[in-house]
Amino acid sequence: MSEGLRVELAIDSPEACPVADVSERVDGSVTNVTRSTGGDAVVEEFSAPAGTDVGESVEPLFENGSEARYRFRRDPDQDCFCDAVETFDCAVSDIQAEDGQVIATAHVDDAAQVRAVVEELRDVFGDVALRSLHQHGEGTLGDAVVVDRGQLTDRQREVLETAHEMGYFDYPKGANAGEVAEALDISVSTLAEHLAAAQTKLLDDVLA
Repeated sequence: MSEGLRVELAIDSPEACPVADVSERVDGSVTNVTRSTGGDAVVEEFSAPAGTDVGESVEPLFENGSEARYRFRRDPDQDCFCDAVETFDCAVSDIQAEDGQVIATAHVDDAAQVRAVVEELRDVFGDVALRSLHQHGEGTLGDAVVVDRGQLTDRQREVLETAHEMGYFDYPKGANAGEVAEALDISVSTLAEHLAAAQTKLLDDVLA
């Protein structure tokens, strides 16, 4: 029987995802994201604070108090992080966004599949982070492992510690990629490279 794991994967992609783009403009979160395929387009809906500047490509549907529902359509051939997760036979059960970061909750068979999903998604999207890993019915995955932090370079450790201290991995986020990169005096792309390299090394121990 499979372990039955629930994993949260996150990506910074406001330039590629309308949901992520809107989340940078709101004081709060974008929640209840749904997707449906029909005809020649994928239709996505989401909830966000009423009165949000959602951009020209997003259509307001209705308001319910302080919250509103929005809709947009996209080309099914457009690269989509959540669609890509599901190509690994991982059912995405929840999608949210905060400060330009999309968080997709998916269900996978085992830890080996988690590693494969994260590594292959990074090849396509770059800055993909594993936010949490839980075993169904037992809370946080309980088997302890030894993580060798000595395998990180000094720079990788500095970047990882700075991102953690600034709340980059928190939800809601305490800082976005641009703010962390500015604090380290590096570009966002360099930040993504260091974080990906550091997380991959640590995941090798965690998921071995």
